[in-house]
Amino acid sequence: MSAMSSGPNRRRVGILVFDGVKMLDFAGPAEVFMEANQAIHGYEVVLLSPDGREVQTSIGARVAVSGAATDAGRFDTVVIPGSELPASVFVTPEVLAATRHLSARTRRLVSICSGTAVLAELGLLDGRRVTTHWKFAPDLARRYPAVEVDADAIFVRDGNLYSSAGVAAGVDLALALVEEDYGADVARRTAQLLVVYMQRAGGQSQFSASLAGPVPRSPLVRRVVDLICADPAFPHTVQTLAAHAQVSVRHLTRLFRSELERSPAEYVACIRFGVARDLLHAGSTVTEAAVASGFGSSEALRRAFIARLGISPLKYQKRFRTTGSASWADEPTPEVAAVS
Repeated sequence: MSAMSSGPNRRRVGILVFDGVKMLDFAGPAEVFMEANQAIHGYEVVLLSPDGREVQTSIGARVAVSGAATDAGRFDTVVIPGSELPASVFVTPEVLAATRHLSARTRRLVSICSGTAVLAELGLLDGRRVTTHWKFAPDLARRYPAVEVDADAIFVRDGNLYSSAGVAAGVDLALALVEEDYGADVARRTAQLLVVYMQRAGGQSQFSASLAGPVPRSPLVRRVVDLICADPAFPHTVQTLAAHAQVSVRHLTRLFRSELERSPAEYVACIRFGVARDLLHAGSTVTEAAVASGFGSSEALRRAFIARLGISPLKYQKRFRTTGSASWADEPTPEVAAVS
């Protein structure tokens, strides 16, 4: 990840690291950009620190850098990662000064996880929509009321500001940036080399549907939940689920209501809805999402969306297309304004 000599068409990516930085927050995106170089020699990745000295990461490893942020010149992209430390600890005057300097010298500015706290403290997020790791979102929204915090999205673009949820979501966002820069084929090749998904859609929930509510307490309910989640499109009924668990329908229903606060049928519907929603975010048609998630028909999925969200799946998909990489190429990308 060391700096490389710049070519005429290479994009410089500056990543600010600091003591306590979460290792995967910066290493994940950096590896995406470097892996993309196997397909196109398109990126120069430069690690920077506020003072040019090496830093100690969240796992205790010490990381050398190319130099100080103030001596690094201009960048196509600047990445500000986060930390598991409280913002009051890692958002130091030195980190703020380095970020202020870099933000005035880049085309696009990216935050990973709690790195949003750095940008928010500088006022760069006022009036903007951003995301962050769900556990940091409430505090970010409380401390910076001028920032529109989406606590559920994996990554978000608002103009030339990009933000992602924690850790693995930084990889998703970096792949989206590669696609924006060099196209879907290069991004797909990069994902294949890294053995990761092409990318989850930006508007996809940070939680899978199975993680959104209470968790099973008993092994029996866990077995049934695992069966449902493994194949949501299967025509599950309370009778087939009870037979799988080798209990009566009445007993299974009682356990589900006690542990998951819903009936087996309601749980199946919830899982299917979550799958369908994520498929729509990923670009599937309404019919494709309906069949793959187990709704069977676009009309059944339409009724489910209207009942849960008050809009049709097609309108939902159009509303959230702006959080996916496919729509980014048509948007202007002015430079981030300097912060005084």
